[in-house]
Formats: sequence, C-alpha cells, structure tokens
Amino acid sequence: MTGMSGKRTTTATETDGRQEDPLTPRGFGLNGNGYGSLSRQFPSTPQGAQEARHAAVRQLGQWGFGPMADVSCNVALVVAELAANAVRHGSLPGREFAVRVDYEGAASRFRIEVSDARLGRTPEEAVLPPADRETGRGLFLVECLASRWGWEPRDPIGKIVWAEVAAPERPSGL
Repeated sequence: MTGMSGKRTTTATETDGRQEDPLTPRGFGLNGNGYGSLSRQFPSTPQGAQEARHAAVRQLGQWGFGPMADVSCNVALVVAELAANAVRHGSLPGREFAVRVDYEGAASRFRIEVSDARLGRTPEEAVLPPADRETGRGLFLVECLASRWGWEPRDPIGKIVWAEVAAPERPSGL
C-alpha cells in the first residue's frame, strides 16, 4: 500500500500452505499481490516528456495491457499531459522530472505521479478554455480521464502532480 508519503507497507501472504513475500516479482513484472511500479527520471525537455509516455506504454504492455487498449491510451495521455506540464511549467535548469506509474491490481487502478522541481507553479483548476485558444486543455483532459487528481508539495523541493485512472481486469492468463 502506498500512502501520500511514498512509504510502502506490506505483509507476507500465505498461499497453498507456504509463506510468500508479496514483493517477489511475478510474471509481467507484478508481485504476489498484483502490484507493479515504474519509476524513472527524464530530462526536462519535450523529448523527455515523449520518452515518459513511451516508457509508460511499454510498462503497461509488460503488465498485460496492450498499447491500443483503452486503459493504455488513457494512462499514456495522462502521463503525456502531466509530463508536458512538468517540462513547460515546472522545470529548473539542470533538473529532471520524475514519473511514477503504479498498477494497483487489487484496487483496480493506476496511480500516475509526475514530480518536478518548482513549487511556485502549481496546477490550477481544470477548466476548458475558449475554443479559439490553442493551449490550456491538458488538465481538463486529465480530469476527464482520471477518477481523481491533485497535487502536493514534494520534500525537499518541488511538487508532485498525481492522477488515478481506473484499471480493468487484466486479460485472462496473464
């Protein structure tokens, strides 16, 4: 279980009469309790945002969600929008941004976190801008795709913008 502090707590589970550590990796990069995580840093550039989206899609594929599955497209779009915002509004010279995507199988959700080095530029309310405006729809899209989203300060500097996207059951046999 992951709380807002980022600390993870687990307990061993019993399966078929034997103790099993739920953090032991399983097929498709999932542990014994159906939890998987991707955590990487990327350069604060448009190419870094693109790399973050590609990394998320590849990881979802390893968890059994193909690149054209609705949930993969939703997670990819949320990662892309939050990463683009980190690059555009949260970057500081010489600092990277970080992306974390957690698959919480038991909770049927993905939690996406994008952290950057600037606290002063915090996300505003997601509002659809006027039709003639070319930018400003990113958080509106995130709000449409996520069951909930928000932000919090990051210790020691910066902020974390997070979103949760509902996950369907994984395909059978995975």
